[in-house]
This record gives sequence, C-alpha cells and structure tokens, in this order.
Amino acid sequence: MKFMKVSFKVVVLLLVAALPALGQAPSPEYQRSFAKWKAELIENRQKNWLPLAGLFWLKPGENGFGSESANAVVFPKGPAKAGVFDLNGNDVTLKLFPGAQAMVAGKPVTTAKLDPDTSQHPTVVEMGSLRFHVIIRGKRVGIRLKDLDSPAVRAYRGPVFFPLNPSYRVVATFTPSDGRKTVDVPNVLGDVDAVPVAGTVEFEIDGKKFRLTDLGGSAAEGLTFVFSDLTAKTETYPGGRFLDTEPVKDGKVVLDFNEAYNPPCSVTPYATCPLAPKEDRLPVAVPAGEKYDHLHGHH
Repeated sequence: MKFMKVSFKVVVLLLVAALPALGQAPSPEYQRSFAKWKAELIENRQKNWLPLAGLFWLKPGENGFGSESANAVVFPKGPAKAGVFDLNGNDVTLKLFPGAQAMVAGKPVTTAKLDPDTSQHPTVVEMGSLRFHVIIRGKRVGIRLKDLDSPAVRAYRGPVFFPLNPSYRVVATFTPSDGRKTVDVPNVLGDVDAVPVAGTVEFEIDGKKFRLTDLGGSAAEGLTFVFSDLTAKTETYPGGRFLDTEPVKDGKVVLDFNEAYNPPCSVTPYATCPLAPKEDRLPVAVPAGEKYDHLHGHH
C-alpha cells in the first residue's frame, strides 16, 4: 500500500536536551519553529489538496468525460465531450475526441496510457487549468481531478490549533519491529490495507504510559502515526490525526502533539484518507495540535 499522507516532510531540528520543562511556556525559538511548520502545512494544502475538484471511480470499458452532465465522468469545466477513459483491468487509456486539447509532460496528446499514482511515475494530464491522474485504491480505479483556479484555495481560512503546550511535546522510547509486522489500517472508503510497521513508541502523558504504532515510516527517516484520542468526539478530526517525527536517535524520538494535523479529508471530499487503527486509539484526551470544525468541516 502506498500510505496516503500529506506530501511534505517537515524538517524541524528539535534537540531532546532542549525540551522545555513541563508547564513552561513555549520559547520564542519554538514558537518560530512552529510558525514555520504551520506555514508549510498551509502551503501543502493549498498546493495539493484544496485544488481538488473531483474524484471519479471508473467502470470497466469506456467512461466518457467532459463538462456535459450526460458524461459518466463530469468535469466542472472544459469541453462538453472531451473524450473517454478506457479501463481494462487496472490499466487506463485516455482517448480524446477531436477538438479537445490536452498535454502530458508538456507535449500535446490525443491518446495516452495513464500510469497510476501507485507507480513511480504517475501520468498527469493537463487540460486548461485542470490537472488529472489515475489513482488506485484497493480494487477501485479512479480519476483524481485538480483545478488550479479552484475557489477553495482562495477561500481557505487556515487551520485552527489548540494553544501551544510544551507538556504535549514528549520524548518516547522506540522499539523496532522485526521487519515483517503489519497493521490493518482502514480508510474512508471502507477498505483495509496492511501497512508495514517500523516499530512502536512508548511515552507518558500526565504520568500515564501510552503506546503508538508507527505506520509506514522508518527509524532512519522519521516515524508516521495516525492516532485518535478522546478529543475526537468534539474538538478534533473524528477519523484521527497525523503525526510525523524526526529520525529516531539512540532509541529515542520526540512526539510533538502540538504538530498533530488533520488529514486531507478534513478540507476536501476528494481525498481517500486512512483512519486511526485500533492500535493507535489513545484512551486519553490530547488537547494539542490541530482542531476540527465538526459542524462545517469535511468528513
């Protein structure tokens, strides 16, 4: 499985020795570091997720697409009848109708085999301000559409966070896995994927010990978690939040819950996000990191 997460990797050098004492106000240096991380989060959403304008699951055979409502795949703009997506197994071939114009890698095309996002080189098709490519999720094959002129980017008000609290920046002990362990991770589509596990971390909050299981990360490059806690009922994203770390050093790693952030599904209905697995559902409230508007946000 290609683990679905935000595409940026935050590089914030946090030395364990420099961690503030519990209850201490965040230092100006840490506030600047957090502001930089937050700006990168916003930039990533504006570039990769807020422009999403559609997600269309294909049926075997030809799927007509264009802006006309009679098409199987209805784009928000562009030619009324642009062409077809021909699905054969997991292979998708783009066939444009006369008069429709599109480019791949800067060159005009009339037909093209589209490599999916599960490959090392997904094919991105350009059609005016629209960009689209093939995604594979379980047994589903679809077209993910992006509009570079999406009003959602301009309307985005930015993330809302709990006040910074150094008490939720903790040092955890890392225990590596045997290299063969996986965890079943559900997603918003109802699929379950076996995700490789680099190991587990053990840490304390308010004097109580807890454990989280890494999902698709590595000790050398940084761990990745999709966790939920008791705040998910009212204040944070119900499906769980993401948390990334720096590389593990000498068996230790910093978990900064102030940098817990919502998945792309919190800002767009066209993402296919993982949900927190049972291994990473904390029986405690963690009022740190990004909040979520349960009334108006996407689920």
